[in-house]
Amino acid sequence: MASSADNFASNISLANFSKATELKNRIWFTIGALVVFRFLSFVPLPGINARALTQLADQTRGGIIDMFNMFTGGSLERMSLIALGVMPYITASIVVQMASALHPTLAALKKEGTVGRQKLNQYTRYGTVFLCTIQGWFLAAGLESYGASTGIAAVVDPGYMFRVGAVISLVGGTMFLLWLGEQITSRGIGNGVSLIIMAGIVAQFPTFVTNMASGYSEGSIGTGILLGFIAMVVGLILLISWVERAQRRLLVQYPKRATQRGMMQADRSHLPLKLNTAGVIPPIFASSLLLLPLTITQFAGNSLDPESNVGGTFSTVLQYLQHGQPLYMTLYAIGIIFFCFFYTAVVFNPEETAENLKKNGGFIPGIRPGKRTEEYLDYVLTRITVIGAIYLTFVCVVPEYMIAQTGVPLFLGGTSLLIVVNVTVDTISQIQSHLLAHQYGDLIKKAKLKGRLR
Repeated sequence: MASSADNFASNISLANFSKATELKNRIWFTIGALVVFRFLSFVPLPGINARALTQLADQTRGGIIDMFNMFTGGSLERMSLIALGVMPYITASIVVQMASALHPTLAALKKEGTVGRQKLNQYTRYGTVFLCTIQGWFLAAGLESYGASTGIAAVVDPGYMFRVGAVISLVGGTMFLLWLGEQITSRGIGNGVSLIIMAGIVAQFPTFVTNMASGYSEGSIGTGILLGFIAMVVGLILLISWVERAQRRLLVQYPKRATQRGMMQADRSHLPLKLNTAGVIPPIFASSLLLLPLTITQFAGNSLDPESNVGGTFSTVLQYLQHGQPLYMTLYAIGIIFFCFFYTAVVFNPEETAENLKKNGGFIPGIRPGKRTEEYLDYVLTRITVIGAIYLTFVCVVPEYMIAQTGVPLFLGGTSLLIVVNVTVDTISQIQSHLLAHQYGDLIKKAKLKGRLR
């Protein structure tokens, strides 16, 4: 049953949008920041031959670099200043989050409140700079060696000066994106880093629509395939929108407390457990591991002899790990399920949650506080994680199967759809919250005005 607040929010009229000046300013600021991000994606690194780089990008299709290129909005393919995007920050934040759940010192920092979170955020930034430096160096060195092995001079003047300049530029570009994301979060609307990732994915949508339209007009894509893709995308969007908001709400009751009127009243609240606690991390990890052999082989180039034992083994493995192959989709599904349970266990700690409930005097009706509450939370979380893992596997494997059966490249895979839908729903929720606050503000002003007139 919907609460009164939900009913009030559903009745918000968009006619009040024009009156919400602060919300409009936030939206315009967000749009302006995303425009700056898109402009930066076309600024190349110093010393890069753009034409030769396009030929190299065509030879590395289907690998892990192609997946990261999707998250950066084509910046990695163009080798721009923000070629690494915000992925080093995402990786560093995941590492710090896992370490804070396993290491006692970091776990103690996590419990210190705002000060502890600020220190963990600082460690995340240090980790981001470190990862950017390592990835930028190997990216520049790999670009030089790969271009030399294929006879394509993608770097005008290769050497240590180019590598140092590339590392400095890439680190500066990623840190600028982080600053831009923080400005969007504080001055704009929505989560800044998530919006930057979504903007990079959505930026490829016009190219995909153009390719689909040209393929349909030329006859390479049939009407049934086109309608099937549209139905699949719409169906997956609806499924993601429904499941991502699904929660298992556990009733938590607190002992009776004296109110201002001297009456004893028992407080009740709910502990929400999301159906998909792991988010988009499992498919990213699973696809990264599966695409790693293909990427290594592509960068190894001519150094691998197909007639040798090592080269023959790699060739055989790659044949079975191609997109759409049964082995690839099976391992992909297994990887998603494994990382779903693993990351959920890292993010949610039943022991800590049970201890916090016990300290605050709360308890789940019918369950003893302490160890029994911990076991019950673990039991419930395991059951809903099974459903969440099946949902993630379905959303990610169905597009892969459709691409394999039709041969039509679909830029909106399962991971991309998850990111785009989640960020869109979160942004719309924040817009509704601002409209709700503005509408409440108008009601308060009217009430004060009536009080004065009386």
